[in-house]
Amino acid sequence: MNRRDFLKRCASLAAFASTGFPRSFATPAGDQPHQMGKPLPDNPVDGGMVRIERTETEWKHLLTPQQFWVMRLRGTEPPFSSPLDHEWAKGTYDCAGCALPLFSSATKFDSHTGWPSFYAPLLHAIATMPDHELPEPRTEVHCRRCGCHLGHVFNDGPPPTGLRYCINGVALRFVGGK
Repeated sequence: MNRRDFLKRCASLAAFASTGFPRSFATPAGDQPHQMGKPLPDNPVDGGMVRIERTETEWKHLLTPQQFWVMRLRGTEPPFSSPLDHEWAKGTYDCAGCALPLFSSATKFDSHTGWPSFYAPLLHAIATMPDHELPEPRTEVHCRRCGCHLGHVFNDGPPPTGLRYCINGVALRFVGGK
């Protein structure tokens, strides 16, 4: 293992340890639709896309506890835990919350970080916002249609974009053959 991989793994473990896994899932007062991840001006919305909004109770019934923690509470799955990190078949990676196609297998690469990584999303698939929860600022990635947290994007990816979309595998569903 080289120094870069070692440091990435250490950072991954530190990030996971700092977030932990919640003991319970509290429902907001009045059980109103969650507004996380609204489309931002720097990411134009496709005119034909209809935004999906659900109550926290509806999300809890739709998602597994780990998916709810990652996608609705902005958690992070443990590194190297997702089978999608090792999926190399042709297809798309869709949002586990609303089935919107997010990434093509053609843009997937092995970042050696323990999470599925892509160098570009599909057109009009994601929204981003600043994340200042750790000492170093990051850019959070959300599904544009349902607002679910997917992961983060970093500036250390391969050409042609130089970006690394580091995405939680539990936030994705692989659809082969596309």
